[in-house]
Amino acid sequence: MKQQAIDIHLLLFLADTHLILSQRNAENCAHGPVLEQDIAITNITLDLLGQARNFYQYAARLLNKQNPSTPATEDSLAYLRTEREFKNLLLTELPNGDWGQVILRQYLFSEYTQLYFTNLAAHPDADLAAIAEKSLKEIAYHVKWSKEWVIRLGDGTEESRQRMLHAMDAVWAYTGELFEPVDFESENILLFHLQSIQPLWWNRVKETLEEATLQLPGTEVFMQTGGKQGVHTEHLGYILADLQYLQRSYPGAEW
Repeated sequence: MKQQAIDIHLLLFLADTHLILSQRNAENCAHGPVLEQDIAITNITLDLLGQARNFYQYAARLLNKQNPSTPATEDSLAYLRTEREFKNLLLTELPNGDWGQVILRQYLFSEYTQLYFTNLAAHPDADLAAIAEKSLKEIAYHVKWSKEWVIRLGDGTEESRQRMLHAMDAVWAYTGELFEPVDFESENILLFHLQSIQPLWWNRVKETLEEATLQLPGTEVFMQTGGKQGVHTEHLGYILADLQYLQRSYPGAEW
């Protein structure tokens, strides 16, 4: 198989996805059920933001090589692109809902990124592999933390179990997009087939849900897609309005 050059759209997809989930998780700051877990979700938020920055910085370097006359930066890519230009997964832009929904979304996403980044860490592109390798050290904790919470809530009280079932109804229809490759995720670019990690993800999630006494949704659920191509839910516009307000109101503002 002949390797193609790293597609900048792949880097933007990874950066946007982590930035938007970081922004969503940041809304939980000071709203965790107990102080320790409030700090935990905040630390995960910072991890996601750091991962987003690494991908944006790499994308900016490649863009500047292609077109030095209009220099890109991590800030311009995060703050000055429109909703249609963002390529984040729809799952990451969903409203937080209650604690159970926050936890379930983080768990499903973390299991996915652990498998995705494990493959990227073996990529011949040194910069991409280095970002993935560094991220995996953080993702291992994200999986452990969120998995423990899924089990704790699912196999807890009747109320906590019902909340997890409600969370499943809210987020599951957005998991199909994780494994639907688009042009910038071709096997020639990733050097692995995206759909090959779906059974591994499915088995991990199934095992966790069974321990949590929660049933895995059936395969007949209609899956929502479009985020990778810039087609989003109404929620992304509101996120970007908050995220980009200062830079758009005061261009070039610095602390």
